[in-house]
Amino acid sequence: MESGPVVRNADRDDVMAICRFGEEYVRARYAPLIGEEAAALQVRRWWNETNIAGAVARGSIVVAGDGGRLAGVGQCGLDAGEHVICKLYAHPGHRGLDARLLDVLIGRLPADAGRVYAEHLAADERAGAFFEREGFTVARIEPSATGDPRLDVVRRLGSAFVIGSRRPS
Repeated sequence: MESGPVVRNADRDDVMAICRFGEEYVRARYAPLIGEEAAALQVRRWWNETNIAGAVARGSIVVAGDGGRLAGVGQCGLDAGEHVICKLYAHPGHRGLDARLLDVLIGRLPADAGRVYAEHLAADERAGAFFEREGFTVARIEPSATGDPRLDVVRRLGSAFVIGSRRPS
């Protein structure tokens, strides 16, 4: 039996909690890696109410709840026809939750999805190591518009093997 936070589809009642999660957790995680100003910009750009509400309405976000608080957030969507995991964050106190969120996101892909990408900032080496352990390999690095290499987006590819090994049987 699985213990710990319950992973479920986000609903509109979760929007503000997800935005707060970004403001509190994601901003604090990124500030030492990319600087306070760049971390604040990332949160304003990707964790704002409009962006999150739209993703929730599309069914793109899953959340992990623990005692009424969010312990993790994951988001998968389409980018130029490619399935992309663009958010995957779990509080450090919840060991293994990141892998559970990943499993749920991959399990929600269409049956004919042959691949999925995961993306993270180049400065986030911990995310890179996680995706590497989970079978994702670097497909490309997309340079930041700012020219700051810490803000480059690393896009990693998960093959059909990665997808198939994570789907419920």
